[in-house]
Amino acid sequence: MARSCDQCGTSFVPRREHARFCSADCRVAWNRENKVADPVADVSALSWSITGMKEAAERVSRARVWDKARAFAVISETVWWVTIVDATLVRYHPEMYDRILCEQSAAERPAIEDTLGGLRFVRNQIGHEGGQTGFIRPQEGRREPADGRVAAWTWSPLPEPSCDSLSQDGREWELTRYRSYQAQLAGHLVGETFDLAASFLKLAAAGAIDVAESMPG
Repeated sequence: MARSCDQCGTSFVPRREHARFCSADCRVAWNRENKVADPVADVSALSWSITGMKEAAERVSRARVWDKARAFAVISETVWWVTIVDATLVRYHPEMYDRILCEQSAAERPAIEDTLGGLRFVRNQIGHEGGQTGFIRPQEGRREPADGRVAAWTWSPLPEPSCDSLSQDGREWELTRYRSYQAQLAGHLVGETFDLAASFLKLAAAGAIDVAESMPG
């Protein structure tokens, strides 16, 4: 899955699907030459995205419904916000993202990465199919989720998706996300998934905002 660096043209293998540069130096150089947006505006956008994610996750924790379609509507909104924040941090604040990830324990790091990869898979499938209530189900052994809480639903194991319409690189990325979904979401509680993802993203965002606000204006 090698690609060319947008700044120097060097071929490199990206660690993440959105990576455009072979090194931090190339990313900084490209940003300087192309006069990227004001850091203050960037921080403002990140701040409101974090607020949106937190509010959506809180709605999941409070929501009590019995209908699968209604439950998934609440869940899909939170998936959207989590993946927006994740993509923003990966694209514009990769050093802080990696720093906070490296500060987690050896067991937590793959769990965080697979959780976020699995949520990207859910986001893409929602976009392709216009809604996928089959992603969720009540806890095993219960006729209904505990007290009707959406957070007590679990993610369902899913068959491998058809990726025939995607390019070779696109297929590889989507299957990687699918494997992350199977590893870290399938069989796990919806509420626990969002807690893990949001906790990490809030830490990374706080670090990115602190760095941006400390820059000379």
